[in-house]
Amino acid sequence: MTSPQYSLVATLVANPSQPAITDEIVDLAARTLGQETEQTVLARGIAADLMISGPQDAKAIEAALRQALEGQPIDIVVQPSARRRKRLFLADMDSTMIGQECIDELADYVGLKAEVSEITERAMRGEIAFEPALRERVALLKNLPVNVVVEIIEKRITLTPGGTAVVKTMRANGAYTCLVSGGFTLFTGPIGATIGFHEDRSNRLILNGERLAGLVEEPILGREAKLATLIELRTRLSLAPHETMAVGDGANDLAMLGEAGLGIAFRAKPAVAAAAHARVDHADLSALLYIQGYKADEIAQN
Repeated sequence: MTSPQYSLVATLVANPSQPAITDEIVDLAARTLGQETEQTVLARGIAADLMISGPQDAKAIEAALRQALEGQPIDIVVQPSARRRKRLFLADMDSTMIGQECIDELADYVGLKAEVSEITERAMRGEIAFEPALRERVALLKNLPVNVVVEIIEKRITLTPGGTAVVKTMRANGAYTCLVSGGFTLFTGPIGATIGFHEDRSNRLILNGERLAGLVEEPILGREAKLATLIELRTRLSLAPHETMAVGDGANDLAMLGEAGLGIAFRAKPAVAAAAHARVDHADLSALLYIQGYKADEIAQN
């Protein structure tokens, strides 16, 4: 008797703070698939794989699993079972690798956080173009002392749980990692180094002495630049498209997510979540490792 040929894998992932992947949940998911399936526990209570044999429609399987597990705080990703581990990882920073939008925190120092946050939100939803929205917000920061950046990073910026483990684990397994942001080098430099990225790319704020000039260097790194970065690094590293992964939450991440072998929308705006290959709404960033088939004991500790 020959063993089945698995074409797809469905990964169930929960937040480590709320381990919801019980044996009953895995059994329910397996019954929903309507076939014998190989089940692998990646992390007890947190992540499990279900292998799917034969020609199947990944989107239809995902929809069926979402319906079966509706109301559960569980993310579901269905993808080809072969060649899951990635060798290039690109990540957005604001509201992805960190919990804040850095430009909104800067605006708070000039009493304009509410106004700037509203523009940021509209840009991330794709309601207004990113580049002019960035110029408009930066202009409001004119004359802000540049040294407030250090205070913001120390006192206001929080790293998204699981992010450092993703970068460390992927690096340990030979992947190249790049933090690519529509934000600013003043933040991506130190934050990228803290997390452990190989490199960071973002926008440069123009200074007037020790204060912000209210201007950003052109050309602005936005949607197309993120896409170009993925293609450039993929080409430089001689990688196939399926060997790449990207994660982000906003409209300016869409082109990058679409070009990646696996583009993941992380707690993203609705339009982004709908368009991406996969979405993570409940778990932390460690989900990006389980989606690649890593087990708990293979994950680097922060």
